[in-house]
Formats: sequence, structure tokens, C-alpha cells
Amino acid sequence: MRCDGAYRDDVSKQSVSGARVIATQPEGIFAVLVDARRHVEIDGSDTVRRSEMRAPVRLELGSKFGMKMRLLGMPYRVTNTVAEYEENRLIAWRHLGRHRWRYDLEPIEGGTKVTETFDWSASIAPWAIEAAGYPQRHVGDIERTLNRLEAVATGTA
Repeated sequence: MRCDGAYRDDVSKQSVSGARVIATQPEGIFAVLVDARRHVEIDGSDTVRRSEMRAPVRLELGSKFGMKMRLLGMPYRVTNTVAEYEENRLIAWRHLGRHRWRYDLEPIEGGTKVTETFDWSASIAPWAIEAAGYPQRHVGDIERTLNRLEAVATGTA
């Protein structure tokens, strides 16, 4: 298992990413990502509290799912829409702000390279995301999420 760490993509792309090789097949990792009820288990930002009960059992392109969140002690809800999807290879969701969380899975020798990306290039308020320091904060959040995803997907959580 190797952690490539998080890194800032080309600033003009307005994204931050991190990658890790997880010693299991993409199908097992993808099964965790497409189950919104499990996102609380892998969330490295510690803002996801639980999924809304009406979330689909298995996400697919166009699925909508709600999350109960908490940031700086303040509870809130968010509704996400799956905006990109390729079975066992890619899933991305966005909410009203239009920034995306994306997971790319690439089978490689010894497991699966998982790349998580926070992309705010399509955001309705990219300046607000940057002013709030989310790009820098999400570098650590991505690292923790990949650690947790590995533990959940390999059964070592």
C-alpha cells in the first residue's frame, strides 16, 4: 500500500487531489463509494454526520442523495447529485454550489489506484471557496478520506 499524498493540481483547474494505492480490486472500493450510507465511515473532513434515509441504496448517474452535515458546530443538510459515473472506475457528485467530489479508480498491479479530487472550477462562487481556505484544508481531508476508504474497503476498519 502506497500513499502518493495530496497535491494541488494546476491552479487554473481549481482542484486539489490525492492518490493512494489500495490493495484490493476496484469493485470493492466502488461498492463503498456508491453507498451513500457509508460516506460517514470514510469522510476525512469529519463533517458528514449521516445520509438521509431516502438516499438510493446504490448511487448511479443522476442519483440524488442527502447528507446531514456539521461544520464549526453548525448542523446543515446538503443534497448531492451524481454528475459523473462509470461502473467501478469513476463517481463524482456535486451539490447546489456546483463544486465536485470525484473518485477515479484505476486497476493496477497490486490493487487499485484511487484518486480523490475536490474540483471547484464549476462552482457558483469559486472566490468564496478560496477565501474560506477550503482548497488548503481539503488536502488533509483527502488524505484522511483515502486512509479511511482503504480501511473500510479492505476490512481493516
